[in-house]
Amino acid sequence: MADSPSPTIAVPPPTALPAGRPAALPENPFAEGIRNRRVVEPCVIVLFGATGDLTHRKLLPALYNLARDGLLPQHVAIVGLARREKTDESFRQDLIEGLKRSSRSFSEADPLWQRFKSAIFYHPASFEESLGYRVLGERLERLDKELGTEGNRLFYLATGPEYFSPIVRLLGEAGLARPQEGPNSGAGPAAPAGPPGSRKRPWVRVVVEKPFGRDLPSAIGLNRELLAVLEESQIYRIDHYLGKETVQNILAFRFSNGIFEPLWNHKYIDHVQITVAEDLGVGSRGPYYDSSGALRDMVQNHMLQLLALVAMEPPVSMEADAVRDEKVKVLRALRPMTPEEVLRSAIRGQYAAGSILGEPVRAYRDEDRVPKDSATPTYVALRLHIDNWRWAGVPFYLRHGKRLPRRATEIAIQFHTPPMRLFGEASAPAASPNVLILNIQPDEGISLCFGSKVPGPDVRIRQVKMDFRYGHSFGVASPDAYERLLLDAIAGDSTLFTRRDEVEYAWKFVNPLLETWAAEGSRGLHFYPAGTWGPESADRLFEGAGGHWRRM
Repeated sequence: MADSPSPTIAVPPPTALPAGRPAALPENPFAEGIRNRRVVEPCVIVLFGATGDLTHRKLLPALYNLARDGLLPQHVAIVGLARREKTDESFRQDLIEGLKRSSRSFSEADPLWQRFKSAIFYHPASFEESLGYRVLGERLERLDKELGTEGNRLFYLATGPEYFSPIVRLLGEAGLARPQEGPNSGAGPAAPAGPPGSRKRPWVRVVVEKPFGRDLPSAIGLNRELLAVLEESQIYRIDHYLGKETVQNILAFRFSNGIFEPLWNHKYIDHVQITVAEDLGVGSRGPYYDSSGALRDMVQNHMLQLLALVAMEPPVSMEADAVRDEKVKVLRALRPMTPEEVLRSAIRGQYAAGSILGEPVRAYRDEDRVPKDSATPTYVALRLHIDNWRWAGVPFYLRHGKRLPRRATEIAIQFHTPPMRLFGEASAPAASPNVLILNIQPDEGISLCFGSKVPGPDVRIRQVKMDFRYGHSFGVASPDAYERLLLDAIAGDSTLFTRRDEVEYAWKFVNPLLETWAAEGSRGLHFYPAGTWGPESADRLFEGAGGHWRRM
């Protein structure tokens, strides 16, 4: 194993402000946390599962982009840990293709890459053998001394979920789950600087990827196992959807604009639709996906998080726990589903053979390593209710599916229609409702649909759209979600990471659906041709309430 000392990463300073641009934004009470959380201290980042797809496609490109933008601490080391035998240099070479594909700006000839790669190391070890952790601890101590990383450690578990608990347990047994000196300060943001010459207390944080459990009992068990070694405030359960720029903008849009917040309740909103559509199938993930399905893979985590952000009350501040407290209240207020209600208000489907963009697509049951009689849903549509004062009587419709016509994620807030037809005869079509659309991907932005008079002597109302797009308005591409989340973890800001009670309340809501569908087997599984918007039976969720699924 190569183990040569290397210089620190000399990252470029942040870009200077253009001439004439104000040095600071106007005061905003919700911006205080944003300013304060950007304290990033020297650290070692240890990536478990370093030879896997996530590290190559997302994590290392995100860290490189942060270095490019001058956001990483100057004294930083990145240690990849996996079972394969590699040297530091061969691991660095292996990363290049992923950086070329996924980084916003990467070139092997760039001096930044030459400096960046010198702080990347590889540590071969089994996830389940204690010896590798003891050797890792010795190596981290040497890196602290050589690179000035001050004992701060961020462990990122980019592994299968079966390794989460063993890795944390062995980190604890090796003495790596707690700071090596002074009281534990891994709980949260870096402590304020002391007097000149004083040494800050080190921290230890652990980032845990999804899936966080398969159901409520397993999620509770995993939480219990992690908390036997770590403090809750050391655990960063990552949901990459929360790092997307438009998802973050939900709170800014709601709570920094006085126009919409007074209307954000049952008096003015008819219903809310949240759609996560994917045109891809399961690819090479057949065995994993067949044991998971659409409900576990997308709804329990990403979609319920989106719902919580849309429906939450204003937090008292933008501190992490203040925001997460309000999200938990939403999850607690979700109306539980009985088995009878599951059959009425939840639709599951599976894609059959079809075509997308003129190309033939095979059925889910014909995908590689998928059982021919699989009852795993690739499509889920739900009608939910939040039993609290703000949302009483407002249905929330969630749908997610694979092999739909296009890739798109949006939140659509549909307002009540006007109470009278003032324009046109009584027999004329009713006025179209106003719809506010938050586009999460791929065209990040916000749109507002409203009625306007068509030019001419007759009074004719037509729906028009007012559009805001991130790329057009700010002139730069949105950073990848992992950039924001990795930076927050380094800075000790857990706002965009899910807390223990969030995970458990989400599973508590989802569990009755899992149990009912497991008992039903293939009964009630609706098939839809690939390239369509899911089974027609999903339309029945709007019966009695009016409305329909949006065309996207």
